[in-house]
Amino acid sequence: MKDKPVALVTGGSRGIGRAICVEVARAGYDVVINFNENLGAAEETRGLVEKAGGVGETCQADITAKSDRDLLVEFTMDHFGRIDLLVNNAGIAPSIRKDILETEEETFDRILNANLRAPYFVTQRVAREMIELIEAKRISRAAIVNISSLRSYTAARNYGEYCISKAGVSMMTKLFAVRLAEYGINVYEVCPGIIETDMTSGEATRKYYNGELAKGMTPINRWGQPEEVALAVGAIARGHFPFSTGAVFHVDGGWHLRHL
Repeated sequence: MKDKPVALVTGGSRGIGRAICVEVARAGYDVVINFNENLGAAEETRGLVEKAGGVGETCQADITAKSDRDLLVEFTMDHFGRIDLLVNNAGIAPSIRKDILETEEETFDRILNANLRAPYFVTQRVAREMIELIEAKRISRAAIVNISSLRSYTAARNYGEYCISKAGVSMMTKLFAVRLAEYGINVYEVCPGIIETDMTSGEATRKYYNGELAKGMTPINRWGQPEEVALAVGAIARGHFPFSTGAVFHVDGGWHLRHL
């Protein structure tokens, strides 16, 4: 077993996931970079992790499939012998935004499967591994971080399936926080706002949010950066919140504040 703590980051090849991989490497972790399709992007992330001082390993796995979830955890244990931090970051958005009166069941199922069902069962699988490691005194503590979204509490009538999936992630955080506390495994939710990533790079999306920001959308009135989300995960990785579990860290420019 490696002496350094190990982080497993789903969807770690690009955007917020890449920034998280680099930040936890800076925090002293070796990192397993999960990706589904883009090996080139995952290898770029691996290079950045190593520049940040960590050992990086890439693992292709579609976490919506149980066999791939098992493969991902087994890969991590085979290479490092431990998992100290799980970051459930992987997620997808609807390919076409539709009014909730027009949403097809196939799209609803696809989004819920990727954004809620998959991280739920990744967490279940990894938590069992963490419990064994803690009880065997091979690690002293562990943490799980779920990346949600401002959509978890903000209703968008043309983005319903995504909103529901992220609201589910919020409750999933609470459930696992309560269940795993007795083992010394803390569970957290990091809730990003409007962040510049591939998911928000479309012309129509950027035009919409630029227009809203021009009207004063948030107290800190600008686009957020993936690295700013990663800083919250990095603080958790460093163990700065030992007496907190189930906590929500808003990285949203103050969007969650009701104000006049």
